[in-house]
Amino acid sequence: MTRPIFIGGTSSHVGKSWTSTAICAWLRRQGVRVAPFKAQNMSNNSYPCRFGGEIGRAQVAQAWACGLEPEPAMNPILLKPNSDGGSQVVLNGKVWQTLPAREYYEHYELLKDVVMSAYEDLASRFEVIIIEGAGSVAELNLRRLDLVNLGLATKLSAPWLLVGDIERGGVFASLIGTVGLLSPEERALLRAFAVNKFRGDRSLFDEGEKILEDRTQRPCLGVFPYAGDIHLDDEDSLSIPEGAEPLERRDGPSCAIIRFPRISNSTDFRLLPDARWITCPPNHDFDFIFLPGTKNTIADLEWLRAQHLDDWLLEQYRRGATLIGICGGFQMLGETVDDPFGMESDRGTVEGLRLLPLRTVMSREKTTRVVQARSPCGHSYSAYEIHLGETLHERANLTPFAFVDDDAEGVRGNRVVGTYLHGAFEHPEILAELGISADVPAISGASALADWFAPFGRRFEELFL
Repeated sequence: MTRPIFIGGTSSHVGKSWTSTAICAWLRRQGVRVAPFKAQNMSNNSYPCRFGGEIGRAQVAQAWACGLEPEPAMNPILLKPNSDGGSQVVLNGKVWQTLPAREYYEHYELLKDVVMSAYEDLASRFEVIIIEGAGSVAELNLRRLDLVNLGLATKLSAPWLLVGDIERGGVFASLIGTVGLLSPEERALLRAFAVNKFRGDRSLFDEGEKILEDRTQRPCLGVFPYAGDIHLDDEDSLSIPEGAEPLERRDGPSCAIIRFPRISNSTDFRLLPDARWITCPPNHDFDFIFLPGTKNTIADLEWLRAQHLDDWLLEQYRRGATLIGICGGFQMLGETVDDPFGMESDRGTVEGLRLLPLRTVMSREKTTRVVQARSPCGHSYSAYEIHLGETLHERANLTPFAFVDDDAEGVRGNRVVGTYLHGAFEHPEILAELGISADVPAISGASALADWFAPFGRRFEELFL
C-alpha cells in the first residue's frame, strides 16, 4: 500500500522544495522506494525529461535524490508564466494551451483528472510518494479549486507536515495563523510542523518551540538549521533580487545578468561569482553581461528597450564587455525575431540587437531535449534545450559555441556569444573557456541533504510512517 506524505508551507519560498528533497534523499538511504510528486508547479525553471516532456526543476532534483530518472508524472501540470496574467500550460510534459488564470480554472475537472492519473501511476510503482505543495496551504479563495495543496492531501488522506521559515521573520504568526485557518478535515491530517532556516544557538528557541506546540496542538518535527553550504537549485525566480547596484569591484572579471520579467532557467548562473542582477542601466562597467533565457523573447526584448538597457548593452560592448545570450537571450542578439504563428506576440517581426548575423523564426513546436555537448576546446558536458523557434545563421563561417552530435550549435563571435544550451555555464570548464572563474558550492548532492535531515529521521518515522 503506497504511503502519500504531503509537505505544505506557510507561504512561498519557506523551504518546501528543500525539505521534500531532503526527505526523498533520506528515505532512499533507508531503502524505501520513494518518488516525488508536485501536482501543479508555476515556474520557468524547467528541465526536459530524458524520455520526453518537461517538468519543474525542483522535481528533477527530487527525482535524482530518489535515484530516479525524472518523468512527467512527477509534475503533471507545469505553468510557465509568459505575460502579466497568463501562462503556458504544460500537461504531462507537453504544451497544452496558453491561458489567463480565470480560464485556466474553468478546466478544473480535466486538470484534476490529469493530476490523479499521474499520482495513481506513481503510486502503482512506489512505496512512498512525497507530495510537495505550492505557495501557502491557506489560500482560502482557491480552496474549492485546489489541485496542489490540502485539497489533494485530503483527497488522498495524506498525513502532512507544515513548514515555516524563521529567517524572514513572523514564524509564530505564520504557523499559528495557518493552523487556525484549517478545516477540521485538514487539521486532522496535520501531523507536525517544522521551523526552517534557523541560524545560531538552537537552545535560544526552546521556549519558542514550546509556545508553537501549545498553540498549534501539534509536535515540532524539528528546528531545521540553515544550511548555506549545501546547494539546491531554486525552484523559481522568487529568490532573484529585483535589481541591485553593483558593489565595489573585486579582483577578477565582473559579471552582470539582465533580470528579465519573464526570465527562465535562472539556475544557469549559479556558478557566477558575485554576479549582479540588473533591471536598469547601472553606472558601472562589466567584463561579462549575460542575457538569460525568457518565456517571451519578444516581450522581454521590448522591456529591454523600454528600460534603455539596449543602448546600455551596446555601449558596454563598445567599451570592451563580452555579451552572452542563452536561449531567448541568444535570440535577442540577432538581426530579427520573427513570430509568424503568434506564439508569443502579434507583432510579427521584431528587430533584435543586431550583434550577431542571425535571425530567429518561432515555430509551433517546442524543442525539449537533454544533450551531450562538446566545446571547441574539447570539453564534453551535459546540457539541455527548451525553446521555441530556430535560429538561422546568415554567415556559415561563424565559430560554433559547441557541437551536439557533431552538429554546430550556437555562436562564438567577437565578444558576443550565443547558445541554446541551458546548463552549459553550470560547468566550470565552460566558464573557464570564456575567462570566468566558477564559484563552485562547497557541498551539493543528495547525500549532503540526507545527512542534513538524518537528525530528524527517527522522529519523522514515528510521526509519518
